[in-house]
Parts: sequence; C-alpha cells; structure tokens
Amino acid sequence: MSKNNTYTILVIDDSTTNIVLIEAVLKEKGYHIQTALSAKEAYKIIKSKKPDLIFLDLLMPKISGFDFLYKIRNEKTTRNVPVIVITAVNDDEYKHKALKLGATEVMYKPVDIQAVIQKVEKYASH
Repeated sequence: MSKNNTYTILVIDDSTTNIVLIEAVLKEKGYHIQTALSAKEAYKIIKSKKPDLIFLDLLMPKISGFDFLYKIRNEKTTRNVPVIVITAVNDDEYKHKALKLGATEVMYKPVDIQAVIQKVEKYASH
C-alpha cells in the first residue's frame, strides 16, 4: 500500500461541484478522500477519523468556515492538522482573518488543480 492510500484528506465545501472536482483529482493520485457539505458533517467525520489535511471553504451555511477553523484549532486532536482554505472571496481581510484563525494556507476559487495537487504533495511528504 502506498503512503498516499493512508493519507486522508477531508474536503469541506457546500458546493458539490468543487468537492467532485478536488475529490476526483486527488483520488486519481491515490489519496483517501472524505467529503463534507457542511461544517456539522465535517465534525462528525473528524470525530470518527482525524484527517491528515483539510481543504476548507469559508462561505458555508449555518456554521462558517471561520467558525469551523476556530473550533478545530482549539481542540487538541485537530490543532496541528494543516488546513488549506479555499475561498471565492479574493480579499486581503478574509485571507488575514483565515490565517489568524489558524489556516495553513489560503487559495482562491476557481481552484487551480495543479496547485491543489502541489499543496497536497507538499504536506503529504512530511
């Protein structure tokens, strides 16, 4: 079994289009992908199996990506999981707030698939 098969990536986005795109590309590379359409769904997934990396959309209904990020950064089990924020809002204030709350990196939509693959390979190799 390759290291990729054991490396788990959680993709959280309320857009199924974004999830399907990222999931398809990363599964093709051999990574284990879990998906959630909401922060509430993501919490359940994290409770059952902590991911190695999280892709997180900021603008989601009910519980925002900001609130989710704050919560997981304040829990011992998920404090050090790399979180790459993917957002449609290309705004320095949003980026600064996400980084301040503990995002590892910020990417903008529409997602650049090559950049997503590079980010995953960067973190998976550690």
